[in-house]
Amino acid sequence: MSRFRRLSHAIWYCHYHIVWVPKYRFKILKGPVKIEVGACIREFTMHRKRIIEELNIQEDHVHLLVKVPPKLSISDYIETVKGRSAIRIFTRIFHE
Repeated sequence: MSRFRRLSHAIWYCHYHIVWVPKYRFKILKGPVKIEVGACIREFTMHRKRIIEELNIQEDHVHLLVKVPPKLSISDYIETVKGRSAIRIFTRIFHE
């Protein structure tokens, strides 16, 4: 299988290495928070029909290598993943 993907009028190979950190780089991404963050990222990525190449969650940051087609905005993807996962974590983990 080729590493290139096809759209109706284009052939593309767009990989993005995304790194983001919690506020003040607090080490909160461990235990149930880490599990929930990973599940949220996978769920929202599959829902938006993007492909996760690699996902690594450390205590103070998240590394994500993802394929996003050129017709879709990477900023919209990041906004969705970060925003929705933050809301879900606050409601499920911190309000129980």
